[in-house]
Amino acid sequence: MAAATCSARRAVVTKAAPLRASVSLSGARVVTGPRPATAPARAVAAQVFARGAGGPRRGGRQDEENDGMEERLVQIRRVTKVVKGGKQLSFRAVVVVGDGEGSVGVGCSKAKEVMDAVRKAGIEARKAQVKVMLSTKAKTLTHRTQQSAGGATVMLRPAAEGTGVIAGGAVRVVLELAGVKNCFGKQLGSNNQLNNARATINGLKSVRSFKDVADMRGKTVEELFA
Repeated sequence: MAAATCSARRAVVTKAAPLRASVSLSGARVVTGPRPATAPARAVAAQVFARGAGGPRRGGRQDEENDGMEERLVQIRRVTKVVKGGKQLSFRAVVVVGDGEGSVGVGCSKAKEVMDAVRKAGIEARKAQVKVMLSTKAKTLTHRTQQSAGGATVMLRPAAEGTGVIAGGAVRVVLELAGVKNCFGKQLGSNNQLNNARATINGLKSVRSFKDVADMRGKTVEELFA
């Protein structure tokens, strides 16, 4: 009698046990078969996603590294924020991104880890890119310019072919990544790297081509130099 009761209970449990369906999530497969009635649903879902269901993500850091942009870290600083419970430590990164063909941008971002701060600053720099007007032959500026950002003031002056980039600090990094081959740069105000980089970007944005000036004056380029 006891053996018959045990056999009946086993039959009921086997009949009530739900079947696992064959699921494919980016290569992750679950074999069809009986699942124990006592196994929680969350454990089964965790088992499916733990088998590599995530696949390669679109976009992200890999695409940023393959966009042809050169990235340079200008400054990394440790920042401490005092809050009610104590001090919160984070890192601030200043990154300059450029393609050497007239596009350049500066980004600044903070994060709990150094690598995260650099990554976020690189993304911000790519979003803030500007186009620089350069002369065709000497790869220099068309005229002198002086711009400021915060307490920093930067003077940029064109140079003859063969001079090279005569500048230092963040000014030199921005000019090189922008594709400038011959230029004089001078920091006239604060030594802050971030403000000097932004002042250099403002100076490059203010540069106008000969055609723009000629159109503004209602003349041709030949009449402008006559």
